[in-house]
Amino acid sequence: MKAQQFEISTERLVLKSITPAIIHEVYDTLSKEQIMAYFGFDEHGYNRCLEMHEKGVETYRSTMFYFMLILKETNLPIGDCGFHTWDFKHNRAEVFYYLHSDNDKRKGYMSEAFSEVLKYGFTELKMHRIEALVSDYNIASVKFLQHFNFKKEGTMREDYIVDGKNTDSDCYSLLKWEWEELVNSINLGV
Repeated sequence: MKAQQFEISTERLVLKSITPAIIHEVYDTLSKEQIMAYFGFDEHGYNRCLEMHEKGVETYRSTMFYFMLILKETNLPIGDCGFHTWDFKHNRAEVFYYLHSDNDKRKGYMSEAFSEVLKYGFTELKMHRIEALVSDYNIASVKFLQHFNFKKEGTMREDYIVDGKNTDSDCYSLLKWEWEELVNSINLGV
């Protein structure tokens, strides 16, 4: 692969970096079947990423960066975690996280990956603010964000379309200094 790609290893996962350049290279050089196997996509995932490839995912100051989560035990992709709407002028991005199968949920995989993704965002990508938009009825996601010290800021009214209906999103955020305090308290055993 010509596009620069790197990996972060955790206890059970390999986090493989994905950028717009990597997406373009994969779609320009591999067959549909190879792409689906590479990313662990179903038909919907393949088409979603194809649309990014064809229509673009970046502007002069906004892009995306994420990690494909590979389970070491099987060497297969089980999910994604990273940043979209990354505005590098203002050092902020929206985080997203997703496991492909319900069978992989509630096993701590996303917590394991999320810690590394936050660290990478704040230290390597030089972000000051990471935000997440979540529906208030998604209790598991709200608790997940709160576990990582994200603070609720407010509600964005009818900003997402879900099943053809406009729905609200609650905005949560974590600032770099808040993350540093959390990391320091964990390291000190507080």
